[in-house]
Amino acid sequence: MTHVTSVTLEGVSYHLPDGSFLFSDLDLHLDQRRTGLVGRNGVGKSVLARLIAGDIFPSTGRCTRNGSVYYLAQQISPDPAHTVAHLAGVQSIISALERIEQGSTEQADFDCVGERWGIRQQLFDQLSQNNLTHLTPSTPTSVLSGGEAMRVALMGAFLSQADLLILDEPTNHLDNQHRLALHEQLQQWPNGLLVISHDRDLLEHMERIVELSSLGLTRYGGGFSFYTQAKAEQQQAAQQQLASVRLERKRQEQALREQKERLERSQSRGRKQASDANQAKILLGRQKERSQASSGKLRVQQDAAREQLSAQVRQAASQVEEQQAIFVYPPQACQSAPVQIAELIDARLPLGTEQLRSINLTLTRGQRIALVGPNGCGKSTLLKVLAGQLSVVSGQARTFVTAAYLDQHLGVLKPEQSVLEQLQSLNRQLNEGELRTRLAQLGLNAEQVNQPCNRLSGGERLKAAMACVFYAASPPQLLLLDEPANHLDLPSVQALESMLKQYPGTLVVTSHDEVFLAAVGITHRLQASPTGWLYTPL
Repeated sequence: MTHVTSVTLEGVSYHLPDGSFLFSDLDLHLDQRRTGLVGRNGVGKSVLARLIAGDIFPSTGRCTRNGSVYYLAQQISPDPAHTVAHLAGVQSIISALERIEQGSTEQADFDCVGERWGIRQQLFDQLSQNNLTHLTPSTPTSVLSGGEAMRVALMGAFLSQADLLILDEPTNHLDNQHRLALHEQLQQWPNGLLVISHDRDLLEHMERIVELSSLGLTRYGGGFSFYTQAKAEQQQAAQQQLASVRLERKRQEQALREQKERLERSQSRGRKQASDANQAKILLGRQKERSQASSGKLRVQQDAAREQLSAQVRQAASQVEEQQAIFVYPPQACQSAPVQIAELIDARLPLGTEQLRSINLTLTRGQRIALVGPNGCGKSTLLKVLAGQLSVVSGQARTFVTAAYLDQHLGVLKPEQSVLEQLQSLNRQLNEGELRTRLAQLGLNAEQVNQPCNRLSGGERLKAAMACVFYAASPPQLLLLDEPANHLDLPSVQALESMLKQYPGTLVVTSHDEVFLAAVGITHRLQASPTGWLYTPL
């Protein structure tokens, strides 16, 4: 039976191990509405999701739940010893069902099964609907690709029948076909839903957006387009209010200074007149005391006025979101690049589906190619061939310029070295200060640039890899990107889009994010189809 979903946060705060606040004093009510949760990397979205799910507890405040909550984490790391049923979260039910079928009368087994006697068939049905008929509940997770693992985990989420479903970046490892299928499933999901995502297509279909930022939680009705417009208007109004209050403080402080100067001139005239009139010392002393009292009273009044003005400025400033601007220096122009960048002639790729193993392709200067197709069709293999990391089985594969390949694992980075050390080895023309400045403007602070790359988050590692490619002394003339936006927050994705639009070389990029592809100015599409690769200009 479906319950009315209700999860309420009241004054919730969360402390990091060092005692600092990740976020504080959050209030939120979740109900049946499909809700998207957005915010910068590191702001605490996943922590907040785990707190809502009950996996962790707030440092202060409380979280109350009416109904069951199912949380699917962003990173799927299945135990190699586990099965598809484990990953789908139904292995315990299936095991209890098998024990009952073998004669068990243990109450614990019946309690575990509950009313889910058809769970095995439901899992088989899900596998069939998701074109995963080659898998069974007992298939080891060790044989699954990243995309297959995510799809099985999502099956488990939908099979959970939870009153509130929380999905953390569910589309990161899904291709276009399965993204669209997920969108449709979420539209049909009857219960409460909270989705953490930077997938703008997915967020567009939410009924409201909640943003976690330095201001706390801000709610916006409607999907992503409404959110971006409303937030821009809200921040513009907040900036204007802050500017107005600061101007008023400046005007008032000038008035206070003039008031003080008038009093001082008046007191000076009084003292001079009294001195000229040869008044007795006792009268002069009393006049001095009155003058000092007047000055003291004015000082107290002005201090209070200044504090009130400063409080108004602080209040206005608190409504302006703290933003870390991201700036990317455009790579140097590739003027010396030849017209022909790379070519594949009757090439047979070493991996991929049979229909897509053969390819003829010519890349020319300035092309911006979207390499699209389902997971496992051979897109990464093709990129590696163009990068010179893999050889073709037959035919010819030649690249005539310097190429850089950023794979999904960011193999361009040396795990034990810091990004600053690696960048210094790639560019000895810029001094350390200039390199640090560029990294900071990319969103990597002083601590992060000195850490070994294996300690950085996914988004931080991508920024580090981008820096090593674009800020090298000799930038590549052919850039090959494999799902570059998967681990970036929305502002960073937009910064990446801006940088790629400025890139003067030839670009080949795989992505399932059509909004991203449109934003970087794609000129051609190389599409995997059942009959082979289709190469079409836009």
